[in-house]
Amino acid sequence: MNTTATVRIFLAKGSPTSVRTAEISNWTGKAVAGPRSQIEDMLNRDEAAKPGVYFLSGINPETGRERVYIGEAEVIRNRIKGHMDRDFWKSLVFFVSKDENLTKAHIKYLEGKLIETARSIGRFELENAQASGSHLPESDAADMDVFFSRMEQLLPILGQEFLKPVVNEANKKSSLLFCEIKGLKATGRQTDNGFVVLKGSEAVLSERPSTQKYQYAANLRATLRSDGILEEKSDRLIFASDYEFSSPSAAAAVIHGGQANGLIAWKDVRGVTLKEREEMEVQQAPGGAEE
Repeated sequence: MNTTATVRIFLAKGSPTSVRTAEISNWTGKAVAGPRSQIEDMLNRDEAAKPGVYFLSGINPETGRERVYIGEAEVIRNRIKGHMDRDFWKSLVFFVSKDENLTKAHIKYLEGKLIETARSIGRFELENAQASGSHLPESDAADMDVFFSRMEQLLPILGQEFLKPVVNEANKKSSLLFCEIKGLKATGRQTDNGFVVLKGSEAVLSERPSTQKYQYAANLRATLRSDGILEEKSDRLIFASDYEFSSPSAAAAVIHGGQANGLIAWKDVRGVTLKEREEMEVQQAPGGAEE
């Protein structure tokens, strides 16, 4: 169960997409976030002179997938200046301590845990090599685990979701949806960010001729195969791990090997389409049904 929290966001320039800070009540940490275009404003802040951990995020132009670099520094601004030659990143988020209690060992511990967690979740491509982390006394490790959990809460608020699990354990079997084609079957469910197809799901091996004109599905399938998400097994493709798509239709297109309407392609165990389920939910909502 997530810990409840009161979050304070300060818009340093008055815009929600500009430089902003984030704090949680009764927590010593503080986050600073903003776009690369305002890097000078961010690095001129007092917080940038402190030790902490940072995240550079953007889109990998070769794969179209979101990408993140995770690092630590005893002086944030000095380290970030050394990353200006990396052109993939478009936003920066960094965390420091307001009470000056983060040591080199602390931030190395956090960096190691962050990289390990981001890699295991697999939501973003990770630019880092393996981090060694740092061994801490038991009490310090416990404090840093709390610091880590607070970062997990704040990062999505600041637009960074690489630590958010692809599948929420709270989802129940009743929410599962199925997509079938040519005797193959895929299983998935809706998420806050789109649609996740579960490990073991099947997809057709060959693309439809229509992908010559509409290449999105073919390009995405090629990327998933090169990343090891889709593996060829005899006459089909198998999802080697859970994977979250931007929409039900994007997921169905990969499974079908061409354009597909995900609202119709995905059905529950009773055969009710996703479109029909959503229509029923709207009708059952207060004021949803026409009088």
